[in-house]
Amino acid sequence: MSLIPSFFGSRRSNILDPFSLEIWDPFKDFPFSSESQFAKETSASVDTRVDWKETPEAHVFKADLPGLNKEEVKVEVEDDTVLQISGERKAEKKEKKDTWHRVERSSGKFLRRFRLPENAKMDQIKASMENGVLTVTVPKVEVKKPDVKSIEITG
Repeated sequence: MSLIPSFFGSRRSNILDPFSLEIWDPFKDFPFSSESQFAKETSASVDTRVDWKETPEAHVFKADLPGLNKEEVKVEVEDDTVLQISGERKAEKKEKKDTWHRVERSSGKFLRRFRLPENAKMDQIKASMENGVLTVTVPKVEVKKPDVKSIEITG
């Protein structure tokens, strides 16, 4: 379907039509194409963006989770080595009287996993949520600097 009608008769939309609304999917015929159930179930995980930075004191994760509250998000530690952030973004109810023109916000379950380094204090992890941003702070084990003793050189 084209945004403007064709003046050259009725022609079908295709990927070569610059005004076509169809998007070419190179994986269309693959078992896990964008139309498959697998893709629909995991689509939200693609949209869950997470930043991970390391400071001298901690590993800090920030996840953008707009529209979610803290009750809809889980932060877990698996096998004392893996940080797991999961949850579900509910789909908006579609009323029969409404006319939808575009649906771009993703909904469904999401899951992100991060293998933490050995210097992480897994028993002191803290999580907070503010304005749709989840912040998970994983403190690091303090690296003790070796004691250095100066020796006076004589002679």
